[in-house]
Amino acid sequence: MSSVPHTEVWQRGPVPGFDPLLMPVVHALLQVREDLERLAGQVPSEQVWLRPGGAASIGFHVRHTGGALDRLFTYARGEALSDAQRAALREEGAAGDPPAPLSAVVSGVDTIIDKALQQLAATSRESLLEERKLGRAGLPTTVLGLLFHAAEHCTRHVGQAITTAKIVTAPGPQH
Repeated sequence: MSSVPHTEVWQRGPVPGFDPLLMPVVHALLQVREDLERLAGQVPSEQVWLRPGGAASIGFHVRHTGGALDRLFTYARGEALSDAQRAALREEGAAGDPPAPLSAVVSGVDTIIDKALQQLAATSRESLLEERKLGRAGLPTTVLGLLFHAAEHCTRHVGQAITTAKIVTAPGPQH
């Protein structure tokens, strides 16, 4: 048995079924999925919604990852947000009663990633530079701009969740 070090998704080559121009987005979303699955197995339930030093909780970062992905891909389709999406945005930081376990939050994000990957597989190269409007202000962007930002936004929040997990699970007094 050879000892191959863990490689990140982008280092494993193209993923069949996706336009090569969208491969960085695909790779980022698959990496987000792997990182979240690993994180879900490391954080005790009582630490998911802690806010060390007033920072956002792990639960918020994970839930926001899925919510932002869903919203940005909605705009990429040229659609407006639904009332349900706006309501979900308002609740991203709420732990719930009882507090939602990280496995459930990650499962919800996983479903959103699946939907995003389906959308990416159906996205034509010709549509990437089509104009789109972002948010209520209708800020100018493109399909590609929204897809790229969704990918980098997700990776940013997963990184923050991982860092917060290291802080709240560290032995000793919390600062």
